[in-house]
Amino acid sequence: MTNFIGDFTCKIDDKGRVLLPSAFIRQMAGAMQERFVIKKDLFDACLLLYPMNEWDKQSKELQKNTSPFNREHNTFLRGYLKGIAELVLDASNRVLIPKRLLDEIGADREIVMTGQLGRIEVWTKADYDKIGGDEESIATLAEKIMGHINNETGE
Repeated sequence: MTNFIGDFTCKIDDKGRVLLPSAFIRQMAGAMQERFVIKKDLFDACLLLYPMNEWDKQSKELQKNTSPFNREHNTFLRGYLKGIAELVLDASNRVLIPKRLLDEIGADREIVMTGQLGRIEVWTKADYDKIGGDEESIATLAEKIMGHINNETGE
C-alpha cells in the first residue's frame, strides 16, 4: 500500500489538468502508477484519487462484501461507483480531472491534494482550510478509535 504523505496546493489549468505533486510521484516509485481512479467521496465534499493498484484492492473488497443478487447491495454499488473516472498520468505528470467532478466539489482554480492511506484526497482550498477542529476533539477521537487496540491484541 502506498501511504501518501503531505498536503499540496495545486493549480488547475484551463483544460482541467493538475500537476501531481512530485512528493506523491516519489512515494509511488516502487510501484509507479500511470493510471488512477477518481471518485466523489461518500462523506465529504472532496474527491478520492486512487492509484490503480489501490483501486483494485477496493474493488476486491467490494466484490467480497456484496452480492449481485441483493437489491440493496446493487443500490449501494450504483451510488458508490456513480461518476467514477479513470485518469492517466501524462508525460508531464499531470492528470486531467473531469470537469463534472471538479464541479461536484465546487473547485475552481486552486485545490489541495492531501495524502491518505492508499489514496489522495482532492479538496477545494477553502474547504480544506476549514478541516481540523481543535486539538482536544482530535485527541478524543484518537482515544475513542485507537485507544482500545493494544488492549484487545494483548500487546
